[in-house]
Amino acid sequence: MGAGSLGARMHYELLEAVTGLGNPTIAVIGDLMLDVYVFGQVERISPEAPIPVLVQQRIETRPGGAASVAIDVAALGAKCICMGVVSDDDEGRRLVGLLQSAGIATDCLVTSTDRPTTTKTRVIGVARGCLQQQLLRLDRQSSQAIDQGTIGRILRSVGNILDRVQAICLSDYGYGVLVDELAGQIIQMARDHDIPVLVDPTPKANWPARYRQATCLVPNRFEAGAFAGKAIKNIQDCQEIAGTLIRRLDLEAAVIKLDADGAYLQQASAPSGQHIPARARSVFDVTGAGDQVLATLAVARASGFDWHKATQLATIAAGIEVTKFGACPVTIDDIIREIIHSQSSGLPMEGGSFGLPIAVCKGIGPEKVLPLGRLLKELDWRRRIGLKVVFTNGCFDILHRGHIEYLGFCRQQGDLLVVGLNSDRSVRQIKGPDRPINTQQDRAALLAALASVDFVTIFDEPTPMALIEQIRPDVLVKGRDWQEKGVVGAEFVRSYGGKVVFAPLLEGRSTTATIEQIKTGARRS
Repeated sequence: MGAGSLGARMHYELLEAVTGLGNPTIAVIGDLMLDVYVFGQVERISPEAPIPVLVQQRIETRPGGAASVAIDVAALGAKCICMGVVSDDDEGRRLVGLLQSAGIATDCLVTSTDRPTTTKTRVIGVARGCLQQQLLRLDRQSSQAIDQGTIGRILRSVGNILDRVQAICLSDYGYGVLVDELAGQIIQMARDHDIPVLVDPTPKANWPARYRQATCLVPNRFEAGAFAGKAIKNIQDCQEIAGTLIRRLDLEAAVIKLDADGAYLQQASAPSGQHIPARARSVFDVTGAGDQVLATLAVARASGFDWHKATQLATIAAGIEVTKFGACPVTIDDIIREIIHSQSSGLPMEGGSFGLPIAVCKGIGPEKVLPLGRLLKELDWRRRIGLKVVFTNGCFDILHRGHIEYLGFCRQQGDLLVVGLNSDRSVRQIKGPDRPINTQQDRAALLAALASVDFVTIFDEPTPMALIEQIRPDVLVKGRDWQEKGVVGAEFVRSYGGKVVFAPLLEGRSTTATIEQIKTGARRS
């Protein structure tokens, strides 16, 4: 397989992964914060001191710390249960409201009266039309370790949700929530239930005491180097230090975040690690990038993807996040667009204004013939970037010129053509016991070989109504001979703004006529 084919395959597999993330339930436990952004215009220097004077324009509040991880998890379509400590103050109530508005479960949060809600206030100024820049950060926090009563309440909540979560994230910023006792017991409880625990560690902690036997540790290069007593300067250093992390902490995997250099993945079961490079880009703000990596890894692993694929997706997501200001969640749509428009593979880009690699757009080889569930996932990401789906259906028993011209017409009505193919059983119901001549597998393979056909799916019902309701095509096409008969699904398609188009037919060309000529030995004129 050539380099171009490998590149197309990589694109295809990543798109398949991100559209297959599903909606697992993830528990996020750790130091919850409220990020406050005060935006204003800087027009002069203060006469009182050599500092800029900011005229306040607006204030934004966003979840930060472990709460940012929870928001990132939810933005990827997963269900999230958030655990940690907030204060009974205005900031705590605001933070809980932001989490709830994102659909995140907050009933396991502990409300404290003896510590403030950790709040980071950033003052952002814009001077004379320049890019916005952070001028000052004001932190309101407590790093005091939580008491035994709070530890017990959190552990009881963890015990109550273990039967409905597929992964746990520990987001440790060193502000006193994930103390050694709590983190260690959560890890052990999760191991007993075969639930992966992914940890974003704090350099303030004793890692063996706090994180030992977690499933995966996700430190940055400086944290990993400090633990191993050696700075990371190259990939060889990554391999050595990742191996040290796995051995000393008894991990299944370690993912070292390398900022602009991507990430390094090492698995305990593999003899060597893998460097996952990042696409070069202009970095606007690194706030929240580490949270995004942890969230994406957890959702991908909980959805059944291997460590390599999960780390690829996490690296892509973090790369998108640093182009945004502040901690902003990355969506599946964002990742889809990034994969499609990335030039890192060197693929020639075709497909009009969409810039799609043609092999990815149309599917690769036998993957054009798909069961309905898989087809819907394939159509999902294509729709997200604006492609128009055309649908037609039929038996297509013996392909002839009439079929070829008809399918070509169908393809011209949009960007993708999906053919619903009657199964052998449904053909017999419609045409009689002597049909079909060719099996459904053979008919599907012939259709898939046509350049005009993007996907084929086989249905077993006498009519394609159920299929049309699932696919919801933008355009439904049937032959002109159906114009007076009434087209199955036409009313449904029109109900949501879709179109029904009637295709011209090539006179004298049909499967029935072809079979009759074969029987009689007559020659077509």
